[in-house]
Amino acid sequence: MLRKVNGHEVNIEPIKIKDCDFPSPFAAGLEFSSPARGTWNIAHQGMLVPEAHEIFVCAASCLRGVVLTAYEMKAERRFSTVAVEEQNLIEGNMEDLIIDGVSDIIDQLPEKPPCVLVYTSCVHHFCGCDLDMVYRELRDRYPDIDFTDCYMNPIMRKSGRTPDQIMRSRFYSLLKPRDIVPGTVAFLGNDFAMDKNSTLYKLLNEAGIKIHELASCTTYDEYQEMAEAEYYIVDYPSAKVGGEDLEERLGGKLLYLPFTFSYDEIRKNVETLAEHLPITLPDFASEEQACEKALEEVKDVIGNTPIAIDYTAFSRPLSLARLLLTHGFNVKSVYADAFTGEEKEDFDYLCENYPDLEIWPTLDAQMRFASDRKQTDLLCIGQKAAHFNSAPHFVNLVENAGFYGYQAITDLCRLMIDACQNEKDIRTSIQKKAWGCESCI
Repeated sequence: MLRKVNGHEVNIEPIKIKDCDFPSPFAAGLEFSSPARGTWNIAHQGMLVPEAHEIFVCAASCLRGVVLTAYEMKAERRFSTVAVEEQNLIEGNMEDLIIDGVSDIIDQLPEKPPCVLVYTSCVHHFCGCDLDMVYRELRDRYPDIDFTDCYMNPIMRKSGRTPDQIMRSRFYSLLKPRDIVPGTVAFLGNDFAMDKNSTLYKLLNEAGIKIHELASCTTYDEYQEMAEAEYYIVDYPSAKVGGEDLEERLGGKLLYLPFTFSYDEIRKNVETLAEHLPITLPDFASEEQACEKALEEVKDVIGNTPIAIDYTAFSRPLSLARLLLTHGFNVKSVYADAFTGEEKEDFDYLCENYPDLEIWPTLDAQMRFASDRKQTDLLCIGQKAAHFNSAPHFVNLVENAGFYGYQAITDLCRLMIDACQNEKDIRTSIQKKAWGCESCI
């Protein structure tokens, strides 16, 4: 007998944080990708290298997403593809396909780019393609062009360095050794330029310290100047391995100052910076009082409104949940499939003091029906939380948004008030790639 089915129900339940395993609370299985597209993908990230030309080598079906990304960015002139077909596997000519395909593209460009980012895919690893030979040949053919290896390879997701870690390290693989200039710094691994009012940037700028960062570079020569930095400052967890690689290759010193919402950690990070560079330590008491005032103002506006947080907004969702919960906010849920090592202390604290905090997955296939539940009385921080709850009141930012330190707290408070008072069109907002796309480079 046929039965008419009207609508769907989410068959998955959240896990209370007290019952979670750290760092992976959910079992791996069939995965779902939500339509929240504000985070950056590998095509966006590669475009950060000024004047670079990207060439993706993979099957036509896999090319659709990155082709659309380039189009949406209005960066078609900096983007090309080489399609891998079945005959290339059968005939075993994968190396020739890459070399000849990339060469043909370069020869037809109106101007030779200073560098080319070649993205290979999982099929090249399955068939044992000799990529080392490929890059040797390309560099011999075009000695005036810098080549680097990038990857669009989903089989790398579950072991070794993640695709995100690899891409954030490839940003800087093209930097050539040069004399280090004492007292200079480079922010590494961020998709967004550091906010000029953020705690670290402000302190360095006021001290007259020269600052380099990829997201602010406009020419390839300016990008190469990053190699002169004495210190590499990394605040994004998945960018740390890239800083370690650069430290070994170019000789600068890595300062890992992880993003956080904890006053104690912010203070510790700033003090660490002051141990290496001649900055004036801020009045921590004054800065923290400003944060407390901002949090009080938000609480006055939103009251006991339930709050949901997801990992795409900030790299430390548990740190944010802890800050808000300890200030009396009604944080009901966190959307995250896994947690970083930096969050262990926050995880333990929340397990002990807020054991009923709900942890929801974002990748579980059953979550594809979650958006059927519209929750207009929920305030979300992050696009995925907004999507899964069909919540029009949400803070729309991704990947730390260039925030850092005390400024991250005060600016987030301002955005929370705005989100509470003004609805957003969820579908329009979350489907714009790279948090607005055209502006991302």
